[in-house]
Amino acid sequence: MPSFAKITGALAGLAAVVSALPAQPRLTTRQNDIYHLAKRQNAAAAALGLADVDILQFALTLEWLEASFYQQGFAKFSDDQFLALGLNQAQLADLKSIGTSEEAHVGLLQSAIAQAGVQPVQPCTYNFGFTDAAGMVATAAVLENVGVSAYLGAAPLVSDGKILSTAASILTVEARHQSFIRAASGLAVSPSPLDTPLGPKAIFSLAAPFITACPAGSNLILTAFPTLANTSPAAAAGAKALVAGTKIQVKSDAASGASFCGFTNSAAPGGTAFTPFDAASGCALPPNLAGIVYVTLTSNAPATGLLTDDITVAGPMVMQLS
Repeated sequence: MPSFAKITGALAGLAAVVSALPAQPRLTTRQNDIYHLAKRQNAAAAALGLADVDILQFALTLEWLEASFYQQGFAKFSDDQFLALGLNQAQLADLKSIGTSEEAHVGLLQSAIAQAGVQPVQPCTYNFGFTDAAGMVATAAVLENVGVSAYLGAAPLVSDGKILSTAASILTVEARHQSFIRAASGLAVSPSPLDTPLGPKAIFSLAAPFITACPAGSNLILTAFPTLANTSPAAAAGAKALVAGTKIQVKSDAASGASFCGFTNSAAPGGTAFTPFDAASGCALPPNLAGIVYVTLTSNAPATGLLTDDITVAGPMVMQLS
């Protein structure tokens, strides 16, 4: 089953530009933290010996998933159902154009992979669990955020500058998608000053529940972590207004091996804030987090905020905090 990790050179490119301009200030401490978070989270994937074309295949897998998501959603729900959510005609047209953009990204990545002499992965069969237009829009908000995290997280794995530039041009559009959907949904457009990178295996784990089967030859090498689901506070569309210390209760078949919850967010020192976990009471929400937060169960809680695959027990799951 394929991963849908996406790639971008935004952070690596920024670092290179700043290094080349000695008269200008270097990256801030926080910017360096985010860059090194992406590098650390991808260490395990780099050890697998992934080539640039493998990263392109991950990106294509994600674009197939996103393009299929919009195709199926707009085929299932009428325009009236989206307008009933409070969208106007212009906003509905913008929402539909996101699906068109995802299809264009598929074509671009297919071409790049084929030029490398490799057969591009094909679309899988998906189950998005659509129930209504509101649920589709809420899921779209999460998918677009995850897509941005995937591109940022895979950047340190890519060595070809042309591929990084191409991926960066996709990332900026994905970020516009994210901002539009958040605004149209009544969410804060930019709840955090920096976006959060995720490594390929974490991204794959977020994609896997949507994928039911893939064609022969379109299965990539990563396997998903055990799933993690939120049980309390109750799931709801949109962002949650939760105060630090709120107990987050989760369930996973692998929970018995966990001692901590990891909350990965750009505002967390080192990238991830850890709090103790037990199956009965869950774990406490750390302070100062906003926007998209990726929650995992872990076996350890490094003081550095370093979340790695070897300590990840289950997850991630996605929380949206206001």
